[in-house]
Amino acid sequence: PRTARASPETLGAVFKEELALLSPDALPLQQGMAHGNVAVGESLSAMIIATELTEDSCRIHAGLFFGSLIAGCACHNDPTPMTEQSEYCEVMFDIERPGGDARVRVID
Repeated sequence: PRTARASPETLGAVFKEELALLSPDALPLQQGMAHGNVAVGESLSAMIIATELTEDSCRIHAGLFFGSLIAGCACHNDPTPMTEQSEYCEVMFDIERPGGDARVRVID
């Protein structure tokens, strides 16, 4: 909700603060993966690519950096390493102003 009320000057900083408070499950990280098969959002960070602010809405095009794992069976002889892979995807946040209802989708 704070992002929906942010001024153009503070929009990026407020957005990143609110994003850090979100549960990774609230984001489409699973759909944005290229390397792993399980998204890990503990190391989530964002880069703002573009913003569009109108009286009724706020649109933020962002790049999300996060990790993923290739989950194996976890058997003692499973050759699959459980190392985190670096992931990146671009998403579009559409935020209603001033209420703050938001939708996010992965951009292909």
